[in-house]
Amino acid sequence: MIYARLFGGLGNQLFQYAAGRALADHLSCDLALDRRSLDDGQSDALRHFADARYVLPDRLPPAKSDSLLRYALWRAFGRHPRFHREKILGFDPDSFELPGDTYLHGYWQSERYFAGIADRLRADLTFTSPLDPDNAAMAARIDAAPCPVSLHVRRGDYLASSSYAPCPPEYYRQAVAELRAALHAPLTCFIFSDDPGWARDALDLGVDQVVVDLNTPARGAFDLHLMSRCTHHVIANSTFSWWGAWLNPHPGKHVIAPRNWFGTPKLSNPDLVPEGWRRL
Repeated sequence: MIYARLFGGLGNQLFQYAAGRALADHLSCDLALDRRSLDDGQSDALRHFADARYVLPDRLPPAKSDSLLRYALWRAFGRHPRFHREKILGFDPDSFELPGDTYLHGYWQSERYFAGIADRLRADLTFTSPLDPDNAAMAARIDAAPCPVSLHVRRGDYLASSSYAPCPPEYYRQAVAELRAALHAPLTCFIFSDDPGWARDALDLGVDQVVVDLNTPARGAFDLHLMSRCTHHVIANSTFSWWGAWLNPHPGKHVIAPRNWFGTPKLSNPDLVPEGWRRL
């Protein structure tokens, strides 16, 4: 059995599930999820994907919140399961040499961890939560648009972060201009943001645009689903919109991602943006 710790927001949890699922498939074993690190402010992403393949084990290794001493001893000397922490931000090919009975702790933010099971993973992550009337109406509007583009603006916590910075308006304007030139179609940009007021005031993209302001952060998975229904994507430096774009199976999709993912040169992940996506 492979164990994967879930923590962080929706995008982080989906990377953790995907990397764990790929390793478990490689070893032909079950994937167990440890959800204990999800606090009250972090929604459990996997509850919206009923087809995801995992088990909830009867026993888990010690948690830091239960006993710091037992947790430290397990991390240092434990064998069942053996603790393995992510070594680098980019892809680590040695991860596929890990044995069964391994406990994964990390972010695993690269498609290279799970590219070999991409089709099966998209089936696992088919959104199964029913849409309320407002989200159903927005889904229908996206489906009816001739050329729907999801555009994600993340500000919120990034405004005070030393590790990340919000993408500037010029990034979005340039990305939309490139899509217009490449697609020769009337675009409708569906804008998802944790600061919808700013998005309305600051973004004039020269195309039809709709600010999708339906869901609270606790219902962010519904925004993720709506993003994935769009044909093309302009993502922020956020794993949330990364997954909104990746879960779209359209073979002709265009995805534009920011060249500067981090707000400091001290951080780098050369494997985060998949081949075929455009960095701007």
